[in-house]
Amino acid sequence: MMSLAARSGAFSPYMQATAFAVPGPLKALIPGVVVKGETVLLDPKKQFLCRESLNGQSPKTGPAVTVSLNAGAGVRFAHTDVRIPDFSDYRRQDVQDPNKSSQESGEARRTFSYLVTGASTVMGVYAAKTVVTQFVSSMSASADVLAMSKIEIKLGDIPEGNNMTFKWRGKPLFVRHRTEKEIATEAAVNIAELRDPEHDKDRVKNPSWVIVLGVCTHLGCVPIANAGEFGGYYCPCHGSHYDASGRIRKGPAPLNLEVPYYEFPDENTVIVG
Repeated sequence: MMSLAARSGAFSPYMQATAFAVPGPLKALIPGVVVKGETVLLDPKKQFLCRESLNGQSPKTGPAVTVSLNAGAGVRFAHTDVRIPDFSDYRRQDVQDPNKSSQESGEARRTFSYLVTGASTVMGVYAAKTVVTQFVSSMSASADVLAMSKIEIKLGDIPEGNNMTFKWRGKPLFVRHRTEKEIATEAAVNIAELRDPEHDKDRVKNPSWVIVLGVCTHLGCVPIANAGEFGGYYCPCHGSHYDASGRIRKGPAPLNLEVPYYEFPDENTVIVG
């Protein structure tokens, strides 16, 4: 078998196709003789399709030619049956010209990329802020719960020396209109003798009014107003006595009655909560 391959260039093995001739089952009876014919089957001067010729350049690689005595001769060009896809619609106008350097438009392309990245970041941050706000808002109290968080009381409906009970946030609320005698008595108490030391002026904003939660600090019972040994509140469950300022004076309760937050928008109104 005699083979001849025409190649050019140091990288021709990577740039051209290859052709193989597989011997057939018949054996040659006489030695093969190569006869030079007048007809040229392959014109090497004719430009053939390859990677260079498609780009308008001179081809650097030649075809692969195989000749055998008992196999057909074959000529193959470098992937001429492969269609090259065109991505011009997806490329920027500045980089479509292969003869023009892309470095000239690099600044403009980077500016565009920075603008797109910055805009995307701002939109992402805003979307994240919206999601977080909606999530936190969903966990906040509803309108009806917020409406129950405050209570407005008309003080003119409570006579002096009396105590009225209101419902606030599911708990009893004691509002006591104290007399001058009760004010003077509670102010003169020695706080060193108290179990939970607290001065009367620290528990009231207006000396005439005492506002406390009607929940015993022992086991959560509801004390009775205007009762007990100290004329304030008395819990009959376990015998806790509170004075007119809501301070524990006797019994098992460890702490004074709780004072909620309240304010006086005017002389005749108090808002608790």
